[in-house]
Amino acid sequence: MKVVINTYKKHKTTVDNFIINSIKNTSINYIENAESIFKKYDFIQLIYSVDEAFNQVSPIICKDKRETLNIGNSKSHYFSKLDLNEDGFYISNPYIHYRTGKASLTVVRKIDDHYYIFDCNLLFLLEELKLIEYNSVHDKVTRIIYATGATILAIVAIALIVYGGYRLVELFFMNPESDFFHSIFKSIIAVTLGIAIFDLAKQIMEHEVLFRNFSHEDGHQYKVLGKFLSSIVIALSIETLMVVFKITLDDYTNMLYAFYLIIGTTVMFVGLAFFFKTIQNSKES
Repeated sequence: MKVVINTYKKHKTTVDNFIINSIKNTSINYIENAESIFKKYDFIQLIYSVDEAFNQVSPIICKDKRETLNIGNSKSHYFSKLDLNEDGFYISNPYIHYRTGKASLTVVRKIDDHYYIFDCNLLFLLEELKLIEYNSVHDKVTRIIYATGATILAIVAIALIVYGGYRLVELFFMNPESDFFHSIFKSIIAVTLGIAIFDLAKQIMEHEVLFRNFSHEDGHQYKVLGKFLSSIVIALSIETLMVVFKITLDDYTNMLYAFYLIIGTTVMFVGLAFFFKTIQNSKES
């Protein structure tokens, strides 16, 4: 929503001229020709008219219905700040439409002793002018796919956390004679991985489903990847520590394998540090 409004403000003159010219190029019998106007201009979502006293004199015509209940009602509270230009037009500031919940503009045109009101969907308007790339079908399909994937990841994360808790309960209450270090580290690793995966699912759900935007914050994808990789490296470090302890307590001949694991984990640490350093440098440049 913020991106839509900011884009409109940036290109306000172009957008306003397009709206005015579009309305001028249609028949002035706006109420009678409402259906053809809706077909020609997808961004227009509502049309009605009022008289000079700002009393509604026509039905409120939407794309899928007509409402006649409010005919005769005063609309003067909507026109308190009306300031027509030399062509008899007024375009409001962007607002959230009470019917659609979308960013909208209201356009008023005076012809003789009547005012004609057009409510415009700002997103569709900017998309028609190619100022924003948006496709409603593609957006819905993308949201569904992301939501499904994030939900599955969240279920996996919860399962890992529950498993980690189960191993801990099993260690203390169900099988206290089991290998303490092995069980406790398995519990920690499961919970750590569960939190990492859940954090990834949360990021996907927030940024791609619930609060999806048309332009992502710079470096957002790197932040998500960085947090996930950090959790993975922590889990690997815990696993390495567990292996070292087990070899130290059991069989020193396998210490070489622990050394290789430590080297691998260290390489991942260095790689992660280089990753964050590279991102930081790209932001500063």
